[in-house]
Amino acid sequence: MKALIKVKDLGVMTAELYPEKAPKTVENFVSLAKSGFYKGLIFHRVIEGFMIQGGGFYPDFEHKDAKAIKGEFAGNGFAGNDIAHTRGVLSMARTMDPNSASSQFFVMHQNAPHLNGQYAAFGCLTDGFDVLDTIAGTDTGRYGYYSDVPRTAIVIEDIEIVD
Repeated sequence: MKALIKVKDLGVMTAELYPEKAPKTVENFVSLAKSGFYKGLIFHRVIEGFMIQGGGFYPDFEHKDAKAIKGEFAGNGFAGNDIAHTRGVLSMARTMDPNSASSQFFVMHQNAPHLNGQYAAFGCLTDGFDVLDTIAGTDTGRYGYYSDVPRTAIVIEDIEIVD
């Protein structure tokens, strides 16, 4: 199963999803994508050399929320997910609560082994690394409470699921 993450004016990042490693996480992501949840949301946190994060805010920073799911990673007692946080890996964002992931996800720009076993990785880019690099290299600043926010909105046009 693949996800086509279509980014306005930048292109498409194609990711292979791994339901055998993180079944509820993939099910949640696919359900949200198929419902159109991600249309018009932004990548709101971008840290070059680390990751890009999106899936929870509109360009005006209005928050869009979804139901939280159980975190499928070793540090939360889930042994089946051994996906390392390497360049191109998709993973679920969360708060300090290990079961707080909902709709926000991040794509690794570079390897971050300190995240292994602490966040629910669920896929990996197979194409579109140029789009990832362009987003990661964008100019960022502060926006209210938030830091590392792109100065120009990077909008998710859609996430299409291809079986």
